[in-house]
Amino acid sequence: MKANQRRQKQPLAAAQDVARESSVDLSRLLDVVAAFPKQTICVVGDFVLDEFASCEISRVSREAPVLILRHRRTEAYPGGAANAVNNIADLGARVVPVGVVGADEGGQALLAHFRRKHVNTSGIVTLRDRLTPTKTRFLAGWTHTTEQQVLRVDREPAATLSAAAQAAVEHRAQRLAKQADAVLLSDYGLGAATPTLARELGAATRPLARNLGAATPSLSRRLSAKRIVLDSRYRLREYAAAGVAAATPNEAEMEAAYQEQIGSNTGNLAKLGQRALRELGLEALLVTRGKDGMAVFEKGARGKQAARHIPIYGSDAPVDVTGAGDTVIAVFTLALAAGASYLEAAHLANYGGGIVVMKRRTATVTRAELEAALRREATAQR
Repeated sequence: MKANQRRQKQPLAAAQDVARESSVDLSRLLDVVAAFPKQTICVVGDFVLDEFASCEISRVSREAPVLILRHRRTEAYPGGAANAVNNIADLGARVVPVGVVGADEGGQALLAHFRRKHVNTSGIVTLRDRLTPTKTRFLAGWTHTTEQQVLRVDREPAATLSAAAQAAVEHRAQRLAKQADAVLLSDYGLGAATPTLARELGAATRPLARNLGAATPSLSRRLSAKRIVLDSRYRLREYAAAGVAAATPNEAEMEAAYQEQIGSNTGNLAKLGQRALRELGLEALLVTRGKDGMAVFEKGARGKQAARHIPIYGSDAPVDVTGAGDTVIAVFTLALAAGASYLEAAHLANYGGGIVVMKRRTATVTRAELEAALRREATAQR
């Protein structure tokens, strides 16, 4: 009987240990969020226009087994790296975007959106012969029902960025990164953010850290005030030794990068997380896992500390996950710039992601929403 009781208590004790290892002080998180307006973040990456065509189902076509949709309206939002810019602006910080748009309707829409939010667009290169990447989602429903996504059409540039365009992006990135407290690199595979550019930014933005001699790594981070945080959709492993401090892949991206399944196998997750830390030369890795929350890996952590798991904030039945990864890296990077530890920054990113997936379309989280969530959580824990 007593042996059975001991066995029953062991999993509970293990769960409590994990919770303690992953916990943070909520009042400390509120202090970090309060410091957001003092930060400047340079976002370098691939800007995308997210379109949502809202339609009403009219009938089934007689020409083919497809729905005929009656168009109601089309809404456009910043997507990709532009969504990260939008989130940082709504969190109250100063943001300086660097990237490329076309001299087309989509590019003009993105620039106009940034200007309405008083975002400096001098780092954005406009190219006459380039298409602004656009993702159009068609949403359909009956008159009194909720719309569902039925089709997505992506329009992307046919050619890679020219050498001249890449040089223009590099020049602006190096200039503006020096003015920032951290650099967010958003690589959607469209040419503006590359491993080569990451290496050049790492060399340009950390001159002080290289000359600190016996100073500690944490001190060097505070003094240099420059960290590069990466979100790479397709080529995570190409950023090895690129000077990136942290990366925020989702679980599917980790599986694709290493050709191994994770699923519910936390042992595999721990193995791949440690491997990515080592191979990429990272200080930290934040893996987002959908309904299973997040896992945080930090350099030098071993054993039980190898992966610290954070359960999801809010509902496990999201309304719309479009662009949630952009919100996560925006909050994570901004928190690091404001002085948060990697674990604290991950918790704040978890709150931000949990808030934004309960909104429709490509949405952002505001500083007020983040503070309100933290205060509710603090009250619930008393």
